[in-house]
Amino acid sequence: MSDALVGDYDTEPPTSGREMRLDGGTASTLDAWIRSMSRPAPMAVGRLPSHSPTCAGCGKENPAGLALEVDATEHGVSAVHRFDHRQEGAPGITHGGLVAAAFDDLFGFLLYRVGELAVTRSLTVEYLRPVLLGVDYEFTAHVRDRAGRRLHVNAAAADEGGRQVATAHATFVIVDVEHFEQGSPAKRS
Repeated sequence: MSDALVGDYDTEPPTSGREMRLDGGTASTLDAWIRSMSRPAPMAVGRLPSHSPTCAGCGKENPAGLALEVDATEHGVSAVHRFDHRQEGAPGITHGGLVAAAFDDLFGFLLYRVGELAVTRSLTVEYLRPVLLGVDYEFTAHVRDRAGRRLHVNAAAADEGGRQVATAHATFVIVDVEHFEQGSPAKRS
């Protein structure tokens, strides 16, 4: 990532439960995540950082997660993903909720493209064919349009032969960083 895109703030989420702060103290993972995501830099083409190490969609430290690896593309974002036995619904077929989770997380990566924080307001998935375990699928997503605080986004997943197996559309609502601070245990007490 170039310095021009990074700006004067962190873009990488922390890699452990606590991180060192510049002032010598420590910050929680949530605090570091809020700081890194509070003003996501619009990204050019290339690999995007995970939302956090423990993110259910893209975190490498989440053993129950999907561990998506997502790239910024000219028109949005994409990921090639292979579901495994941990994501099974019917025998040999990916659980539909986990296909939806993959789309939702992929949409979250569009925030790096638009430079805004937003949350899912609604998500609709159309399952066109069974999403099989052990098969590579290409997931692609792009912003369809923006209306005020709403981002309307579309995505598709295709098998190795280019046949669409699922499509999704969602509405995300742009929020302030305070929305995420609600996850802090200190804020809940």
